[in-house]
Amino acid sequence: MQALKRFGLFWVDFIVGDDWTLAPVVVVALLITWGLSSTGFPAWLAMVVIIPTALVASVARARRAASRRNYPW
Repeated sequence: MQALKRFGLFWVDFIVGDDWTLAPVVVVALLITWGLSSTGFPAWLAMVVIIPTALVASVARARRAASRRNYPW
């Protein structure tokens, strides 16, 4: 049972990582891409817009949090 728990925790840590807010954004972006794929619109464009925007927002949020903690970087 302990091995199963560790296996599950590994996958949660692997998928969620350091910023839990990126995981739902990726899921929503995949759902939007899937929805757009049936319309004839080039659905991959949604990923090109959504994922970099989420990444920039995540980095900006981390930088703001680091500056509040007075880290030297």
